[in-house]
Amino acid sequence: MQLIKTLLNTLPAEPVPLRKVIMGVNWTAVCSQSCGLAATLRYEGEHGSHRIRDVGSLHQKSAQELAGWLESDNPLEASLGLAALNSLLPPPAAALLTEINAFDLLQQMAAGKTIVMVGHFPQVDKLRQGGARVLVLEKQPHGSDLPAEAAPDVVPLADILAITATTLINHTLEDLLGWRNPKALVMLLGPSTPLTPLLFDFGVHLLSGTQIVDEEAALLTIQQGAAFPQVKGTRLVTMSRLPR
Repeated sequence: MQLIKTLLNTLPAEPVPLRKVIMGVNWTAVCSQSCGLAATLRYEGEHGSHRIRDVGSLHQKSAQELAGWLESDNPLEASLGLAALNSLLPPPAAALLTEINAFDLLQQMAAGKTIVMVGHFPQVDKLRQGGARVLVLEKQPHGSDLPAEAAPDVVPLADILAITATTLINHTLEDLLGWRNPKALVMLLGPSTPLTPLLFDFGVHLLSGTQIVDEEAALLTIQQGAAFPQVKGTRLVTMSRLPR
């Protein structure tokens, strides 16, 4: 997990207190220096069969300690860890950000390309209608999706590789990047995406994520179970370092 260790090693040395820790059914939010988001990943299995350590006192930890949970094999803890890490990242300079949806970007580039998507997104059909060949890898495949186990054979086919940032939570991102075609354009996308240029050093070209602009509205909707389109107080942004 060298990529995750690199991200954790760049966090501030001085402990940062937590202001809020909220785990909704779909999204997890942790607020320290800012508010960070991550998808809430759950185990398959019996209700309540997997538990989070120290529930009831998480807010007493430092943000750095909670961020370290990103290395946990418990996906609920790793979700908290990624949200905490995102809360500690310095906000990118406005000049580095474009306020655009990742799928609007994809549509602009899609025609005639092979797009491999890691994670099923509702915009897949629209991309296909725009002339792209879209192959979807999914842990729980449905329809024309391919099983995640096919990734070593499918990822190298991509002209454009679009990866959900939840792959940081389940610790598969580094493998996926290792299988890419060196000429592929690589996107990391979704509200879980860490907006840090460090990821460019690992072969990512576009980071399409979310910033919280109204903390109260965002937290209220998340703790009431919002799916992402229902989460208020956010804006979609993209950072890029395109290959020359």
